[in-house]
Amino acid sequence: MANITKKVSWSSRADESGAAGEETALLNGSELSRHLAKESQRGKPKEIPHNEKLLSLKYESLDYDNIENQLFLEEERRMSYMSFRCLEISRWVVCGLIGFLTGLIACFIDIVVEELAGIKYQVVKENIDKFTEVGGLSISLILWAVLNSVFVMLGSIIVAFFEPIAAGSGIPQIKCYLNGVKIPRVVRLKTLLVKVCGVICSVVGGLAVGKEGPMIHSGAVVAAGVSQGRSTSLKRDFKMFEYFRRDTEKRDFVSAGAAAGVSAAFGAPVGGVLFSLEEGASFWNQMLTWRIFFASMISTFTLNFFLSIYNNNPGDLSNPGLINFGRFESESVAYNLYEIPLFIAMGAIGGLLGALFNILNYWLTIFRIRYVHRPCLQVMEAMLVAAVTATVSFTMIYFSNDCQPLGSEHSEEYPLQLFCADGEYNSMATAFFNTPERSVRSLFHNQPRTYNPLTLGLFTLTYFFLACWTYGLAVSAGVFIPSLLIGAAWGRLCGILLASITSTGSIWADPGKYALIGAAAQLGGIVRMTLSLTVIMVEATGNVTYGLPIMLVLMTAKIVGDYFVEGLYDIHIKLQSVPFLHGEAPGTSHWLTAREVMSSPVTCLNRIEKVGTIVDTLSNTSTNHNGFPVVVQVTGGDEPAKLCGLILRSQLIVLLKHKVFVELARSRLTQRKLQLKDFRDAYPRFPPIQSIHVSQDERECMMDLTEFMNPTPYTVPQETSLPRVFKLFRALGLRHLVVVDDENRVVGLVTRKDLARYHLGKHGLEELQLAQT
Repeated sequence: MANITKKVSWSSRADESGAAGEETALLNGSELSRHLAKESQRGKPKEIPHNEKLLSLKYESLDYDNIENQLFLEEERRMSYMSFRCLEISRWVVCGLIGFLTGLIACFIDIVVEELAGIKYQVVKENIDKFTEVGGLSISLILWAVLNSVFVMLGSIIVAFFEPIAAGSGIPQIKCYLNGVKIPRVVRLKTLLVKVCGVICSVVGGLAVGKEGPMIHSGAVVAAGVSQGRSTSLKRDFKMFEYFRRDTEKRDFVSAGAAAGVSAAFGAPVGGVLFSLEEGASFWNQMLTWRIFFASMISTFTLNFFLSIYNNNPGDLSNPGLINFGRFESESVAYNLYEIPLFIAMGAIGGLLGALFNILNYWLTIFRIRYVHRPCLQVMEAMLVAAVTATVSFTMIYFSNDCQPLGSEHSEEYPLQLFCADGEYNSMATAFFNTPERSVRSLFHNQPRTYNPLTLGLFTLTYFFLACWTYGLAVSAGVFIPSLLIGAAWGRLCGILLASITSTGSIWADPGKYALIGAAAQLGGIVRMTLSLTVIMVEATGNVTYGLPIMLVLMTAKIVGDYFVEGLYDIHIKLQSVPFLHGEAPGTSHWLTAREVMSSPVTCLNRIEKVGTIVDTLSNTSTNHNGFPVVVQVTGGDEPAKLCGLILRSQLIVLLKHKVFVELARSRLTQRKLQLKDFRDAYPRFPPIQSIHVSQDERECMMDLTEFMNPTPYTVPQETSLPRVFKLFRALGLRHLVVVDDENRVVGLVTRKDLARYHLGKHGLEELQLAQT
């Protein structure tokens, strides 16, 4: 263990003060709580110490491994072939419901955003037109800034004060959930309501955000609720889908919900499935693929159908998805072999710009964690960003003299004339004075010579920094559309420059084509998706011609970006100190064994245990164990006990609640036998041990754990290498892995945090510290 780098401090800055040999004291465990207690006595700290090289103890794992105890096996044996068929049909029904409800939510968000944004832009446009000639445009600016700030203030208040987990796109949190980490409140009904209202306010408030990212989180929440057949928030139980009330089943449905969210956002059912596979689910099987595809298909169809009614074209299903990039159907869609190097170069630019975006956002997020942690400060920051965004947009439009003729092919909904001549409109306003989705479509499809190169350059620069500042605010918002918009702007600029330096530019250097390539490069450089993003872009544009260029661009962007920094979602997962397990164990870790990484000593329970001992074990605040090996004493008494099973804290709490004691079972012959239904009814919010009353007489009773424990837990010998332990733990979705000696005696327990502690740093294998953050 001596070879592992352990130097970790709370501050990410080097400790320059003090003597050369001194290091910042580690605030770990009880030291941290004493530090925070001192700070709370002085008043709330102005700065929260934070470092990304810590793992938080507040995150627990989900129980993805089925507990195959006697109750489970008896229930499975009693089920007939027909019962299994009905369960399979129920899974398809649940996936259909997930797709339908996710599509409805997407439809609701789209319609409300269009209506509110339309009213806002119309009011501001009339005001600008009125004051352009008579002077007093500052009043228009104030009106625009105030409208933006009011909407953003509403969206930020409900997030900061009522449900902070609803901030951002929610994709990092869903990735963690599907990886097996229990993120508090991430799939609650309240989170969904705040998410939907928050994203409407953010987009209408003119922030550099999109409404597509939060759809993935919304779909996941819908899936988690529908699959359980009840709402614990509303305290309503519909007595449906009771068999699915466990983490394993819920995880699969949440994968389907995330895919349905992508599908509704982009009208890309196949892209939704691939997104869930590439970015979301850590566990996969073939039947799950079919069900997720079904949910995605239903989601796209539902959104499409209801939007066709809203647009007075009932039955017209040709515009799926919240964002429709439009179809590239002109002669200029063709590309030649000599353009491939250009596309690869654009991919490299996208990777570089994406890495810059991620690094800037990383430092900004560290600053927010340390200083902007009070809800009132978060709301004020969001309002400041809204006001600055409006001011920058207005200033850019005001000083731009890029006037374009307002032709019949013009598709802008809110053209601003400003100081342009009659029959002309301000081109800069096309980019700023619109929802981001409409701006992306304009950059893709407007005619050549619609934009001045200077206009595009300035827009790219300003929107890049605005989007970077906006991501991470206490508002519900996605990064997909701002990334596409930034990329489309500099991509179109590349197309214009290429056309200007070649005599045949008008034939092959179509600016719309390069806008599409730039958009893919920029988004790939920020989020580092390849497979799913290729299919999403192809499906959303309705043109498979660009499949190869988009693949090349995304792969290049990922390779270049990964050289400098991780993807945006991975950065935010790390900044939250989540014990996230990647696909492979860190390299150079073969010399570590299970004995060196395990937690020990382990709290074990006897097969027949005293109730008082169980209550004391669960009530002990110094141990937060959620799994206890069950052991049996060998005849002789002096030898260590041997492993015979594993029981969870949640199971013990249900047993105590129902008072399943040996003495009571003997005295009450008619007592109802505990069933799996009792455990499922308590799921997922098991009561705390403090809420269960156990009298002094009952403490002396005995509890037989034989029927309820898992008699076949996964175990490894203590000499097993770390990569082997990691592979077993990660592939099977375990929460506890028991380490035994050669005589099957318990010597330790491996949990998620024991494995997540190790990662490759600049100086080789590093061990992260655990903290109560």
